[in-house]
Amino acid sequence: MLTNFILLAQNQISPPGFLIIPFLLLIGMIAAGPIFFSHFWEHNYKKVAVALALIVLGYYLFAMQDVHMPIHTFFEYASFAVLLSSLYISAGGIYINVNARATPAMNVALVAIGAVLANVVGTTGASLLLIRPFIRLNIHRIKAYQIVFFIFIVSNAGGLLTPLGDPPLFIGFLKGVPFFWTLQHLFTPWLIAVSLLCLVFYLVDRRNKIVDFTPSPEVVSKLDERTEFYVSGKRNLFWLAIIIGAIFLDPNVIEGLPHISYDGNKFSFLREVIQLSAAFFCYRNSSKTALAGNQFSFHPILEVVFLFFGIFFTMMPALQLSAEIASAPQYAKYITPNFLYWATGSLSSFLDNAPTYANFLSLGMAKYDMAQSSVVEVRQFATGTGADPITLTLLEAISLASVLFGAFTYIGNGPNFMVKAIAESAGIKMPSFFGYVFRYSIPFLLPILIIIWYLVVELKLF
Repeated sequence: MLTNFILLAQNQISPPGFLIIPFLLLIGMIAAGPIFFSHFWEHNYKKVAVALALIVLGYYLFAMQDVHMPIHTFFEYASFAVLLSSLYISAGGIYINVNARATPAMNVALVAIGAVLANVVGTTGASLLLIRPFIRLNIHRIKAYQIVFFIFIVSNAGGLLTPLGDPPLFIGFLKGVPFFWTLQHLFTPWLIAVSLLCLVFYLVDRRNKIVDFTPSPEVVSKLDERTEFYVSGKRNLFWLAIIIGAIFLDPNVIEGLPHISYDGNKFSFLREVIQLSAAFFCYRNSSKTALAGNQFSFHPILEVVFLFFGIFFTMMPALQLSAEIASAPQYAKYITPNFLYWATGSLSSFLDNAPTYANFLSLGMAKYDMAQSSVVEVRQFATGTGADPITLTLLEAISLASVLFGAFTYIGNGPNFMVKAIAESAGIKMPSFFGYVFRYSIPFLLPILIIIWYLVVELKLF
């Protein structure tokens, strides 16, 4: 899984500051491309993402002569891309439809179900299973804000209760955080966050009385064939279970699993082979009716795979530099729950939330001279039985921020961009990168993040 960037940062040559320019350029193009040069971006985003990634990769390999960070990043990206692709393919062959009137209450009920389901099949799995039924349910009144609240609730906040829910929490589990720690310590924050988001969604959705999405007659004819509750492609649930179950096949946790050893780390490949094989057989044997009903195509997943290839490799310098700054001894006194909540959250919004979680877990433990590589000490840090009981609050702050702030931008968490791509392939005009942030995240999500911070981290009421 994702590695400890702080340890790498301490043992490798620091990258120059200018090397974060490709990352900023890529983020800027993701934000501006669809608006100002959409034709160029649509046809060349793959080349742009790969080219910028190769520029940073080349500098690491030839100028810095650092192969460690690129190799670690490659395995992290491979695990990310394989899991996301496998889930996309398996979920694409499961057609779920609900015969119900598209009311605000029904929409809230569906995303609330998704928030619960996310803790069993992950935010990615729940998002891919429910986003198409959600769009079909609202086909005659669909608007971008509905997709955005789906991202807020199902793709992010919902997965706060178990390590299966969101990648950062799964990393914590692999490193030694007890499996039921999240359910025990984060249930009330989860309930508050999901309830508030659902309430705001309901109030906003009540004002939706204008139809501004007109699908083609072919799409309408496919999407309007409804029964009370219809599921096609149930056989894909078997393959979906295999893909999710394979997540636990980590050689760092289970001794004796085949792996690739490098630099004292064990990198999995058995897990990825199983997931890709399951995805292959799943697609080969998928119900044609389900695929047609979902208008399945590989375009959305290819967009995610290429763009995140660029993001993973161009963000290496940003992660490494931020880790070096944060781990400096003179900043130890600032390592408080408040600092960790906002620092982890800020970076999780723009630098994938999983490595950010790993960074700040290391940082919090380093303050108490605890070794993150020790499962025993990670467990002590999580349960507050280590050097200082405040470690429990530190981990709560890190966990809450990494999951909840992952919804702040399209790139904060893998499912976000996937849901956006699926919605756009269905003909829904989604907001731009900054439109998403300024029109939705700041006015709707940020106040809830502040409430969670004040009640849980500042006042420690829960």
